[in-house]
Amino acid sequence: MNSKLCYSVVLGTAVLLTGCGKKMNQFKADYFTVNPNPLEVVGDKVPATVTGNIPGKFFVKNAEVTVTPYLEFNGTEVASAPYTFQGEKVRGNNPVVNFEYGGTVTIPVQYVYNPDMRKSDLSLGFTVKQGGKQYVLPRVKVATGVVATAALADVGTVTPAIAADKFQRVINEKFDADIKFLINQANIRDGELRSSEMQNLHQEIVKANDDGRREIKEINVTSYASPDGGLKLNTKLAENREKNTVNYMEGKLKKDHISDFGELTADFTPQDWEGFKKLVAQSNIQDKELILSVLSMYKDPEQREREIRNLSSVFDQLAEEILPQLRYSRITASIDVIGKSDEEIMNIYKLNPKGLTVDELLYAATLTDDNEQRIQIYDTAASIYPNDYRAFNNLGMCQYIDQDYDAAQACFEQAAKMAPESGEAQMNLGLVSLLNNNYKDATARFGNAAGVPALADALGVYYMKQGDYNSAIRAFGDSKSNNAALAQILNKDYSKAKTTLGGIDYPDATTYYIAAVLGARTNNSDMVYNNLREAIKLDKSLADQAKSDLEFSRFNLNSLY
Repeated sequence: MNSKLCYSVVLGTAVLLTGCGKKMNQFKADYFTVNPNPLEVVGDKVPATVTGNIPGKFFVKNAEVTVTPYLEFNGTEVASAPYTFQGEKVRGNNPVVNFEYGGTVTIPVQYVYNPDMRKSDLSLGFTVKQGGKQYVLPRVKVATGVVATAALADVGTVTPAIAADKFQRVINEKFDADIKFLINQANIRDGELRSSEMQNLHQEIVKANDDGRREIKEINVTSYASPDGGLKLNTKLAENREKNTVNYMEGKLKKDHISDFGELTADFTPQDWEGFKKLVAQSNIQDKELILSVLSMYKDPEQREREIRNLSSVFDQLAEEILPQLRYSRITASIDVIGKSDEEIMNIYKLNPKGLTVDELLYAATLTDDNEQRIQIYDTAASIYPNDYRAFNNLGMCQYIDQDYDAAQACFEQAAKMAPESGEAQMNLGLVSLLNNNYKDATARFGNAAGVPALADALGVYYMKQGDYNSAIRAFGDSKSNNAALAQILNKDYSKAKTTLGGIDYPDATTYYIAAVLGARTNNSDMVYNNLREAIKLDKSLADQAKSDLEFSRFNLNSLY
Protein backbone atom coordinates (compact mmCIF):
# COMPACT_ATOMS: atom_id res chain seq x y z
CA MET A 1 0.00 0.00 0.00
CA ASN A 2 1.54 3.31 -1.05
CA SER A 3 1.85 6.22 1.37
CA LYS A 4 -0.95 8.30 -0.20
CA LEU A 5 -3.45 5.44 0.14
CA CYS A 6 -2.41 4.84 3.73
CA TYR A 7 -2.88 8.53 4.50
CA SER A 8 -6.40 8.52 2.96
CA VAL A 9 -7.48 5.48 4.99
CA VAL A 10 -6.20 7.01 8.21
CA LEU A 11 -7.88 10.35 7.44
CA GLY A 12 -11.22 8.68 6.63
CA THR A 13 -11.10 6.73 9.83
CA ALA A 14 -10.43 9.96 11.75
CA VAL A 15 -13.40 11.68 10.13
CA LEU A 16 -15.64 8.74 11.00
CA LEU A 17 -14.49 8.78 14.60
CA THR A 18 -14.87 12.56 15.01
CA GLY A 19 -18.57 12.65 14.28
CA CYS A 20 -19.16 12.99 10.55
CA GLY A 21 -19.68 9.49 9.27
CA LYS A 22 -21.28 7.57 12.13
CA LYS A 23 -25.00 7.47 12.94
CA MET A 24 -26.50 9.28 15.90
CA ASN A 25 -26.73 7.25 19.09
CA GLN A 26 -30.03 6.96 20.92
CA PHE A 27 -31.04 9.92 23.07
CA LYS A 28 -31.43 9.22 26.79
CA ALA A 29 -34.18 10.47 29.09
CA ASP A 30 -31.46 11.81 31.39
CA TYR A 31 -30.60 14.42 28.75
CA PHE A 32 -33.97 16.16 29.17
CA THR A 33 -35.81 18.09 31.87
CA VAL A 34 -39.39 19.35 31.65
CA ASN A 35 -40.83 22.41 33.36
CA PRO A 36 -43.31 21.86 34.85
CA ASN A 37 -43.19 18.12 35.50
CA PRO A 38 -45.85 16.86 35.68
CA LEU A 39 -47.38 19.14 33.05
CA GLU A 40 -50.04 21.60 34.16
CA VAL A 41 -53.11 23.13 32.56
CA VAL A 42 -52.87 26.91 32.15
CA GLY A 43 -56.11 28.48 30.95
CA ASP A 44 -57.32 25.88 28.47
CA LYS A 45 -53.85 24.89 27.24
CA VAL A 46 -51.11 22.54 28.46
CA PRO A 47 -47.82 24.40 27.98
CA ALA A 48 -44.35 23.28 29.04
CA THR A 49 -40.71 23.76 28.20
CA VAL A 50 -38.42 20.81 27.46
CA THR A 51 -34.74 21.54 27.96
CA GLY A 52 -32.18 19.17 26.49
CA ASN A 53 -28.60 19.12 27.77
CA ILE A 54 -26.73 17.28 25.02
CA PRO A 55 -23.36 15.87 26.16
CA GLY A 56 -20.13 16.27 24.25
CA LYS A 57 -19.11 13.77 21.57
CA PHE A 58 -22.79 12.96 20.99
CA PHE A 59 -24.33 15.21 18.31
CA VAL A 60 -22.93 14.13 14.94
CA LYS A 61 -21.55 17.04 12.93
CA ASN A 62 -23.41 16.32 9.70
CA ALA A 63 -26.72 15.31 11.37
CA GLU A 64 -29.99 17.27 11.41
CA VAL A 65 -32.38 16.12 14.17
CA THR A 66 -36.07 16.99 14.28
CA VAL A 67 -37.63 16.54 17.74
CA THR A 68 -41.41 16.12 17.95
CA PRO A 69 -43.04 16.15 21.43
CA TYR A 70 -45.96 13.69 21.70
CA LEU A 71 -48.50 13.60 24.50
CA GLU A 72 -49.83 10.03 24.68
CA PHE A 73 -53.08 9.28 26.51
CA ASN A 74 -56.00 6.89 26.41
CA GLY A 75 -54.70 5.02 23.36
CA THR A 76 -54.10 8.15 21.30
CA GLU A 77 -51.49 10.87 20.94
CA VAL A 78 -51.22 14.50 19.91
CA ALA A 79 -48.07 16.18 18.62
CA SER A 80 -46.77 19.59 19.51
CA ALA A 81 -44.80 21.67 17.02
CA PRO A 82 -41.54 19.97 15.96
CA TYR A 83 -38.19 21.66 16.50
CA THR A 84 -35.04 20.99 14.46
CA PHE A 85 -31.37 21.17 15.56
CA GLN A 86 -28.27 20.57 13.49
CA GLY A 87 -24.61 19.63 13.73
CA GLU A 88 -21.76 21.97 12.94
CA LYS A 89 -21.34 20.91 9.30
CA VAL A 90 -24.99 21.12 8.24
CA ARG A 91 -25.92 24.06 6.05
CA GLY A 92 -29.08 25.50 7.52
CA ASN A 93 -30.52 28.05 9.92
CA ASN A 94 -31.42 25.75 12.81
CA PRO A 95 -29.77 25.99 16.24
CA VAL A 96 -26.37 24.24 16.23
CA VAL A 97 -25.21 21.66 18.76
CA ASN A 98 -21.42 21.43 19.04
CA PHE A 99 -19.95 17.94 18.69
CA GLU A 100 -17.00 18.49 20.98
CA TYR A 101 -18.76 20.22 23.86
CA GLY A 102 -22.43 19.41 23.32
CA GLY A 103 -24.99 22.09 24.09
CA THR A 104 -28.42 23.04 25.37
CA VAL A 105 -31.61 22.88 23.29
CA THR A 106 -34.99 24.32 24.24
CA ILE A 107 -38.25 22.90 22.94
CA PRO A 108 -41.52 24.76 23.70
CA VAL A 109 -44.50 22.43 24.08
CA GLN A 110 -48.22 23.24 24.01
CA TYR A 111 -51.40 21.20 23.68
CA VAL A 112 -55.10 22.03 23.81
CA TYR A 113 -56.35 20.47 27.03
CA ASN A 114 -58.40 17.29 26.93
CA PRO A 115 -59.65 15.77 30.24
CA ASP A 116 -58.12 12.40 29.29
CA MET A 117 -54.69 14.05 29.43
CA ARG A 118 -54.66 13.78 33.22
CA LYS A 119 -53.21 10.27 32.73
CA SER A 120 -50.63 10.74 30.00
CA ASP A 121 -46.95 10.54 29.03
CA LEU A 122 -44.88 13.17 27.30
CA SER A 123 -42.45 11.55 24.87
CA LEU A 124 -39.97 12.92 22.38
CA GLY A 125 -39.69 11.46 18.89
CA PHE A 126 -36.47 11.90 16.87
CA THR A 127 -36.08 11.94 13.09
CA VAL A 128 -32.50 12.21 11.82
CA LYS A 129 -31.33 13.38 8.38
CA GLN A 130 -27.71 12.53 7.65
CA GLY A 131 -25.71 12.15 4.46
CA GLY A 132 -28.79 12.07 2.24
CA LYS A 133 -30.46 9.44 4.40
CA GLN A 134 -33.21 9.62 7.04
CA TYR A 135 -33.81 7.37 10.01
CA VAL A 136 -35.82 7.37 13.25
CA LEU A 137 -34.46 6.95 16.76
CA PRO A 138 -36.52 5.44 19.60
CA ARG A 139 -38.79 7.77 21.52
CA VAL A 140 -37.84 8.92 25.00
CA LYS A 141 -40.41 9.51 27.78
CA VAL A 142 -39.62 12.72 29.64
CA ALA A 143 -42.71 13.49 31.79
CA THR A 144 -45.83 11.81 33.14
CA GLY A 145 -49.30 13.20 33.78
CA VAL A 146 -51.07 16.58 33.67
CA VAL A 147 -52.26 18.56 36.69
CA ALA A 148 -55.66 19.76 35.53
CA THR A 149 -56.74 22.00 38.41
CA ALA A 150 -57.05 25.09 36.19
CA ALA A 151 -59.60 23.22 34.07
CA LEU A 152 -62.04 23.46 37.00
CA ALA A 153 -62.68 27.11 35.97
CA ASP A 154 -66.28 27.01 34.75
CA VAL A 155 -67.92 29.65 32.55
CA GLY A 156 -71.22 27.85 33.01
CA THR A 157 -71.34 28.76 36.71
CA VAL A 158 -71.10 32.51 36.08
CA THR A 159 -74.51 34.06 36.62
CA PRO A 160 -75.51 36.13 33.57
CA ALA A 161 -76.43 39.78 34.04
CA ILE A 162 -80.06 40.50 34.89
CA ALA A 163 -81.78 43.52 33.36
CA ALA A 164 -83.35 45.08 36.44
CA ASP A 165 -87.01 45.88 36.85
CA LYS A 166 -88.06 49.38 37.89
CA PHE A 167 -90.74 48.22 40.30
CA GLN A 168 -91.01 50.37 43.42
CA ARG A 169 -93.21 49.40 46.32
CA VAL A 170 -93.52 53.05 47.37
CA ILE A 171 -93.38 55.97 44.94
CA ASN A 172 -93.32 59.44 46.43
CA GLU A 173 -95.21 62.14 44.57
CA LYS A 174 -95.27 65.84 45.36
CA PHE A 175 -98.04 68.32 44.54
CA ASP A 176 -97.78 72.04 45.25
CA ALA A 177 -99.54 75.35 44.81
CA ASP A 178 -98.56 78.95 45.50
CA ILE A 179 -100.51 81.70 47.25
CA LYS A 180 -99.32 85.12 46.06
CA PHE A 181 -99.41 88.20 48.34
CA LEU A 182 -99.52 91.90 47.62
CA ILE A 183 -96.60 94.08 48.60
CA ASN A 184 -96.34 94.59 52.38
CA GLN A 185 -99.43 92.39 52.97
CA ALA A 186 -99.90 88.98 54.57
CA ASN A 187 -103.64 88.46 54.16
CA ILE A 188 -104.80 85.64 51.84
CA ARG A 189 -107.03 86.83 49.02
CA ASP A 190 -110.00 84.72 47.95
CA GLY A 191 -108.89 84.78 44.34
CA GLU A 192 -105.67 83.00 45.24
CA LEU A 193 -107.63 80.15 46.83
CA ARG A 194 -109.73 79.65 43.71
CA SER A 195 -106.77 79.17 41.33
CA SER A 196 -106.67 75.94 39.32
CA GLU A 197 -103.32 75.13 40.93
CA MET A 198 -104.83 75.33 44.41
CA GLN A 199 -107.92 73.37 43.41
CA ASN A 200 -105.77 70.59 41.97
CA LEU A 201 -103.69 70.42 45.17
CA HIS A 202 -106.77 69.97 47.33
CA GLN A 203 -108.16 67.33 44.98
CA GLU A 204 -104.93 65.29 45.25
CA ILE A 205 -104.95 65.55 49.04
CA VAL A 206 -108.59 64.41 49.21
CA LYS A 207 -107.92 61.60 46.73
CA ALA A 208 -104.95 60.40 48.74
CA ASN A 209 -106.99 60.47 51.92
CA ASP A 210 -109.72 58.30 50.31
CA ASP A 211 -107.36 55.86 48.51
CA GLY A 212 -106.05 52.94 50.53
CA ARG A 213 -102.94 52.81 48.33
CA ARG A 214 -101.97 56.43 48.94
CA GLU A 215 -100.61 57.95 52.11
CA ILE A 216 -100.13 61.66 52.93
CA LYS A 217 -96.65 61.77 54.45
CA GLU A 218 -96.32 65.53 54.97
CA ILE A 219 -97.86 68.89 54.12
CA ASN A 220 -95.30 71.70 54.18
CA VAL A 221 -95.81 75.45 54.08
CA THR A 222 -92.87 77.64 53.06
CA SER A 223 -93.41 81.41 53.03
CA TYR A 224 -91.30 84.17 51.47
CA ALA A 225 -90.88 87.91 51.27
CA SER A 226 -89.19 89.77 48.45
CA PRO A 227 -85.74 91.32 49.21
CA ASP A 228 -86.95 94.93 49.08
CA GLY A 229 -88.31 96.60 52.22
CA GLY A 230 -85.66 95.89 54.85
CA LEU A 231 -84.91 92.80 56.88
CA LYS A 232 -87.06 93.66 59.91
CA LEU A 233 -90.17 94.36 57.85
CA ASN A 234 -89.65 91.32 55.63
CA THR A 235 -89.16 89.02 58.59
CA LYS A 236 -92.50 90.10 60.05
CA LEU A 237 -94.21 89.80 56.63
CA ALA A 238 -92.83 86.31 55.89
CA GLU A 239 -93.70 85.13 59.40
CA ASN A 240 -97.29 86.40 59.12
CA ARG A 241 -97.68 84.88 55.65
CA GLU A 242 -96.58 81.56 57.08
CA LYS A 243 -98.98 81.85 60.03
CA ASN A 244 -101.96 82.78 57.84
CA THR A 245 -101.22 80.00 55.32
CA VAL A 246 -100.90 77.40 58.08
CA ASN A 247 -104.20 78.54 59.62
CA TYR A 248 -105.83 78.30 56.23
CA MET A 249 -104.54 74.76 55.63
CA GLU A 250 -105.53 73.55 59.08
CA GLY A 251 -109.05 74.83 58.50
CA LYS A 252 -109.24 73.32 55.02
CA LEU A 253 -108.04 69.90 56.20
CA LYS A 254 -110.60 69.96 59.03
CA LYS A 255 -113.35 70.97 56.61
CA ASP A 256 -112.42 68.10 54.27
CA HIS A 257 -112.29 65.67 57.21
CA ILE A 258 -108.63 64.88 56.64
CA SER A 259 -106.86 63.98 59.85
CA ASP A 260 -104.80 60.91 58.92
CA PHE A 261 -101.55 62.35 57.58
CA GLY A 262 -97.95 62.59 58.69
CA GLU A 263 -97.49 66.17 59.82
CA LEU A 264 -97.99 69.79 58.86
CA THR A 265 -94.67 71.63 58.84
CA ALA A 266 -93.83 75.27 58.15
CA ASP A 267 -90.91 77.66 57.72
CA PHE A 268 -90.28 81.09 56.23
CA THR A 269 -87.54 83.03 54.40
CA PRO A 270 -87.47 86.80 55.15
CA GLN A 271 -85.58 87.87 52.04
CA ASP A 272 -85.51 85.47 49.13
CA TRP A 273 -82.25 86.51 47.51
CA GLU A 274 -81.73 83.08 45.93
CA GLY A 275 -85.16 83.26 44.29
CA PHE A 276 -84.41 86.81 43.17
CA LYS A 277 -81.10 85.77 41.60
CA LYS A 278 -82.73 82.84 39.79
CA LEU A 279 -85.58 84.92 38.36
CA VAL A 280 -83.24 87.67 37.21
CA ALA A 281 -80.96 85.14 35.48
CA GLN A 282 -83.97 83.71 33.63
CA SER A 283 -85.40 87.10 32.65
CA ASN A 284 -84.90 89.31 29.60
CA ILE A 285 -84.03 92.39 31.64
CA GLN A 286 -81.45 94.39 29.70
CA ASP A 287 -79.06 94.99 32.60
CA LYS A 288 -79.45 91.63 34.30
CA GLU A 289 -75.69 90.94 34.21
CA LEU A 290 -75.13 94.18 36.14
CA ILE A 291 -77.70 93.13 38.73
CA LEU A 292 -76.13 89.69 39.12
CA SER A 293 -72.75 91.35 39.49
CA VAL A 294 -74.06 93.45 42.38
CA LEU A 295 -75.38 90.31 44.08
CA SER A 296 -71.97 88.65 43.82
CA MET A 297 -70.11 91.76 45.06
CA TYR A 298 -72.18 92.41 48.19
CA LYS A 299 -73.22 89.81 50.73
CA ASP A 300 -74.90 92.08 53.26
CA PRO A 301 -78.67 92.11 52.51
CA GLU A 302 -79.16 95.83 53.25
CA GLN A 303 -76.14 96.82 51.14
CA ARG A 304 -77.47 94.66 48.30
CA GLU A 305 -80.87 96.36 48.48
CA ARG A 306 -79.33 99.85 48.44
CA GLU A 307 -77.12 99.11 45.48
CA ILE A 308 -79.96 97.60 43.48
CA ARG A 309 -82.26 100.57 44.26
CA ASN A 310 -79.48 102.82 42.98
CA LEU A 311 -79.88 101.16 39.58
CA SER A 312 -82.76 103.48 38.80
CA SER A 313 -82.85 102.48 35.14
CA VAL A 314 -83.91 98.92 35.97
CA PHE A 315 -85.43 99.06 39.44
CA ASP A 316 -88.89 99.88 38.14
CA GLN A 317 -88.70 96.84 35.87
CA LEU A 318 -87.61 94.67 38.80
CA ALA A 319 -90.48 95.97 40.92
CA GLU A 320 -92.93 95.13 38.17
CA GLU A 321 -91.62 91.80 36.83
CA ILE A 322 -89.47 90.11 39.49
CA LEU A 323 -90.30 91.20 43.04
CA PRO A 324 -94.05 90.32 42.97
CA GLN A 325 -93.13 86.69 42.20
CA LEU A 326 -91.18 86.48 45.47
CA ARG A 327 -94.11 87.35 47.77
CA TYR A 328 -95.78 83.99 48.28
CA SER A 329 -96.42 80.90 50.35
CA ARG A 330 -95.88 77.50 48.78
CA ILE A 331 -97.99 74.58 50.01
CA THR A 332 -96.47 71.18 49.17
CA ALA A 333 -98.15 67.83 49.78
CA SER A 334 -95.82 64.81 49.90
CA ILE A 335 -97.85 61.71 49.05
CA ASP A 336 -96.63 58.09 48.96
CA VAL A 337 -98.25 55.81 46.38
CA ILE A 338 -98.17 52.27 47.77
CA GLY A 339 -97.72 49.55 45.15
CA LYS A 340 -99.00 45.97 45.14
CA SER A 341 -97.70 43.59 47.77
CA ASP A 342 -95.64 40.54 46.79
CA GLU A 343 -98.63 38.31 47.48
CA GLU A 344 -100.93 40.48 45.35
CA ILE A 345 -98.47 40.45 42.46
CA MET A 346 -98.14 36.65 42.51
CA ASN A 347 -101.91 36.16 42.76
CA ILE A 348 -102.53 38.47 39.79
CA TYR A 349 -99.80 36.67 37.83
CA LYS A 350 -101.55 33.34 38.37
CA LEU A 351 -105.04 34.64 37.54
CA ASN A 352 -104.44 37.34 34.94
CA PRO A 353 -100.79 38.22 34.17
CA LYS A 354 -101.95 40.89 31.72
CA GLY A 355 -103.12 42.81 34.78
CA LEU A 356 -99.51 43.45 35.72
CA THR A 357 -97.17 46.04 34.26
CA VAL A 358 -93.95 44.80 32.68
CA ASP A 359 -91.99 45.95 35.73
CA GLU A 360 -94.36 44.13 38.05
CA LEU A 361 -93.94 40.95 35.98
CA LEU A 362 -90.14 41.25 35.98
CA TYR A 363 -90.27 41.83 39.72
CA ALA A 364 -92.48 38.78 40.18
CA ALA A 365 -89.71 36.58 38.78
CA THR A 366 -87.39 37.77 41.56
CA LEU A 367 -89.81 36.49 44.21
CA THR A 368 -88.91 32.83 43.59
CA ASP A 369 -85.70 30.79 43.64
CA ASP A 370 -87.26 28.13 41.41
CA ASN A 371 -85.54 28.59 38.05
CA GLU A 372 -88.28 26.80 36.14
CA GLN A 373 -90.89 29.14 37.57
CA ARG A 374 -88.72 32.13 36.72
CA ILE A 375 -88.46 30.87 33.14
CA GLN A 376 -92.27 30.69 32.98
CA ILE A 377 -92.68 34.22 34.34
CA TYR A 378 -90.09 35.75 31.99
CA ASP A 379 -91.57 33.84 29.08
CA THR A 380 -94.98 35.30 29.96
CA ALA A 381 -93.49 38.78 30.20
CA ALA A 382 -91.86 38.38 26.76
CA SER A 383 -95.20 37.28 25.33
CA ILE A 384 -97.24 40.14 26.82
CA TYR A 385 -94.55 42.80 26.34
CA PRO A 386 -92.63 41.65 23.25
CA ASN A 387 -90.90 45.02 22.80
CA ASP A 388 -89.17 45.05 26.17
CA TYR A 389 -85.63 43.67 25.83
CA ARG A 390 -85.42 42.96 29.56
CA ALA A 391 -87.89 40.09 29.36
CA PHE A 392 -85.79 38.33 26.69
CA ASN A 393 -82.49 39.03 28.44
CA ASN A 394 -83.74 37.66 31.75
CA LEU A 395 -85.37 34.64 30.09
CA GLY A 396 -81.99 33.91 28.50
CA MET A 397 -80.34 34.31 31.90
CA CYS A 398 -82.50 31.55 33.38
CA GLN A 399 -82.01 29.30 30.34
CA TYR A 400 -78.24 29.77 30.69
CA ILE A 401 -78.46 28.72 34.35
CA ASP A 402 -80.42 25.68 33.13
CA GLN A 403 -77.53 24.96 30.70
CA ASP A 404 -79.85 25.42 27.72
CA TYR A 405 -77.18 27.49 26.02
CA ASP A 406 -78.65 27.56 22.51
CA ALA A 407 -81.96 28.92 23.77
CA ALA A 408 -80.15 31.39 26.01
CA GLN A 409 -78.07 32.68 23.11
CA ALA A 410 -81.18 33.21 20.99
CA CYS A 411 -82.80 35.27 23.77
CA PHE A 412 -79.64 37.31 24.37
CA GLU A 413 -79.39 38.06 20.66
CA GLN A 414 -83.04 39.17 20.59
CA ALA A 415 -82.43 41.45 23.59
CA ALA A 416 -79.30 42.92 21.98
CA LYS A 417 -81.20 43.51 18.74
CA MET A 418 -83.90 45.45 20.62
CA ALA A 419 -81.44 47.39 22.78
CA PRO A 420 -77.93 47.40 21.27
CA GLU A 421 -76.76 49.66 24.08
CA SER A 422 -77.79 47.15 26.75
CA GLY A 423 -74.68 46.21 28.72
CA GLU A 424 -76.49 43.21 30.20
CA ALA A 425 -77.26 41.64 26.82
CA GLN A 426 -73.73 42.35 25.59
CA MET A 427 -72.15 40.75 28.65
CA ASN A 428 -74.37 37.70 28.35
CA LEU A 429 -73.49 37.21 24.69
CA GLY A 430 -69.86 37.49 25.78
CA LEU A 431 -70.44 34.63 28.23
CA VAL A 432 -71.77 32.44 25.42
CA SER A 433 -68.73 33.30 23.30
CA LEU A 434 -66.43 32.47 26.20
CA LEU A 435 -68.24 29.19 26.64
CA ASN A 436 -67.46 28.40 22.99
CA ASN A 437 -63.81 29.51 23.35
CA ASN A 438 -64.43 32.46 21.04
CA TYR A 439 -62.18 34.79 22.98
CA LYS A 440 -62.10 37.55 20.36
CA ASP A 441 -65.87 38.01 20.41
CA ALA A 442 -65.98 37.66 24.21
CA THR A 443 -63.42 40.47 24.51
CA ALA A 444 -65.50 42.78 22.30
CA ARG A 445 -68.76 41.96 24.10
CA PHE A 446 -67.30 42.47 27.55
CA GLY A 447 -65.85 45.78 26.38
CA ASN A 448 -69.41 46.90 25.53
CA ALA A 449 -70.66 45.87 28.98
CA ALA A 450 -68.57 48.23 31.11
CA GLY A 451 -70.35 49.14 34.32
CA VAL A 452 -72.53 46.02 34.52
CA PRO A 453 -72.09 44.67 38.09
CA ALA A 454 -72.11 41.01 37.01
CA LEU A 455 -69.22 41.64 34.60
CA ALA A 456 -66.59 41.16 37.34
CA ASP A 457 -67.12 37.38 37.62
CA ALA A 458 -67.30 37.00 33.84
CA LEU A 459 -64.01 38.86 33.39
CA GLY A 460 -62.46 36.78 36.17
CA VAL A 461 -63.16 33.55 34.30
CA TYR A 462 -62.08 35.15 31.01
CA TYR A 463 -58.66 35.94 32.48
CA MET A 464 -58.43 32.45 33.98
CA LYS A 465 -59.01 31.00 30.51
CA GLN A 466 -56.11 33.15 29.33
CA GLY A 467 -53.92 31.84 32.15
CA ASP A 468 -53.66 35.35 33.64
CA TYR A 469 -54.45 34.57 37.27
CA ASN A 470 -53.33 37.93 38.68
CA SER A 471 -55.81 39.79 36.45
CA ALA A 472 -58.47 37.21 37.29
CA ILE A 473 -58.03 37.85 41.02
CA ARG A 474 -58.29 41.61 40.48
CA ALA A 475 -61.46 41.14 38.42
CA PHE A 476 -63.11 38.88 41.02
CA GLY A 477 -62.40 41.34 43.83
CA ASP A 478 -64.19 40.11 46.95
CA SER A 479 -66.43 37.70 45.04
CA LYS A 480 -67.14 34.51 46.97
CA SER A 481 -67.33 31.88 44.25
CA ASN A 482 -65.70 28.63 43.16
CA ASN A 483 -63.95 30.39 40.30
CA ALA A 484 -62.55 33.15 42.55
CA ALA A 485 -61.20 30.59 45.04
CA LEU A 486 -59.68 28.57 42.20
CA ALA A 487 -57.87 31.63 40.83
CA GLN A 488 -56.40 32.29 44.28
CA ILE A 489 -55.20 28.66 44.56
CA LEU A 490 -53.61 28.80 41.12
CA ASN A 491 -51.88 32.02 42.21
CA LYS A 492 -50.76 30.24 45.41
CA ASP A 493 -52.68 32.60 47.70
CA TYR A 494 -53.94 29.73 49.84
CA SER A 495 -55.01 31.78 52.85
CA LYS A 496 -57.31 34.00 50.77
CA ALA A 497 -58.66 30.95 48.91
CA LYS A 498 -59.66 29.39 52.22
CA THR A 499 -61.52 32.57 53.20
CA THR A 500 -63.27 32.70 49.84
CA LEU A 501 -64.39 29.07 50.02
CA GLY A 502 -65.71 29.65 53.54
CA GLY A 503 -67.76 32.61 52.32
CA ILE A 504 -69.67 30.74 49.58
CA ASP A 505 -73.35 30.76 50.57
CA TYR A 506 -74.39 27.60 48.74
CA PRO A 507 -71.39 25.25 48.37
CA ASP A 508 -71.75 22.56 45.70
CA ALA A 509 -69.72 19.49 44.75
CA THR A 510 -67.12 21.63 42.97
CA THR A 511 -66.75 23.84 46.05
CA TYR A 512 -65.80 20.81 48.15
CA TYR A 513 -63.53 19.42 45.44
CA ILE A 514 -61.63 22.73 45.21
CA ALA A 515 -61.37 22.76 49.01
CA ALA A 516 -59.83 19.27 48.82
CA VAL A 517 -57.27 20.55 46.30
CA LEU A 518 -56.46 23.38 48.71
CA GLY A 519 -55.98 20.77 51.45
CA ALA A 520 -53.61 18.82 49.22
CA ARG A 521 -51.54 21.89 48.40
CA THR A 522 -51.28 22.84 52.08
CA ASN A 523 -50.60 19.22 53.17
CA ASN A 524 -53.78 19.03 55.24
CA SER A 525 -54.92 15.43 54.88
CA ASP A 526 -58.11 15.89 56.94
CA MET A 527 -59.12 18.74 54.64
CA VAL A 528 -58.49 16.49 51.62
CA TYR A 529 -60.49 13.50 52.85
CA ASN A 530 -63.38 15.38 54.45
CA ASN A 531 -64.01 17.60 51.44
CA LEU A 532 -63.63 14.80 48.89
CA ARG A 533 -66.24 12.79 50.79
CA GLU A 534 -68.67 15.73 50.58
CA ALA A 535 -67.87 16.31 46.91
CA ILE A 536 -68.41 12.65 45.95
CA LYS A 537 -71.61 12.55 48.01
CA LEU A 538 -73.01 15.33 45.80
CA ASP A 539 -71.45 14.17 42.52
CA LYS A 540 -70.33 10.52 42.26
CA SER A 541 -68.40 11.18 39.03
CA LEU A 542 -65.83 13.09 41.07
CA ALA A 543 -64.62 9.80 42.57
CA ASP A 544 -63.01 8.76 39.27
CA GLN A 545 -61.74 12.27 38.70
CA ALA A 546 -60.03 12.30 42.09
CA LYS A 547 -58.33 8.95 41.36
CA SER A 548 -56.58 10.37 38.30
CA ASP A 549 -55.98 13.84 39.76
CA LEU A 550 -52.28 14.34 40.42
CA GLU A 551 -53.14 16.88 43.13
CA PHE A 552 -53.99 13.86 45.30
CA SER A 553 -51.13 11.58 44.22
CA ARG A 554 -49.57 11.72 47.72
CA PHE A 555 -52.80 10.66 49.43
CA ASN A 556 -54.36 7.22 49.78
CA LEU A 557 -57.91 7.67 48.51
CA ASN A 558 -58.99 4.04 48.82
CA SER A 559 -60.84 4.77 52.05
CA LEU A 560 -63.17 7.11 50.16
CA TYR A 561 -64.69 4.41 47.94
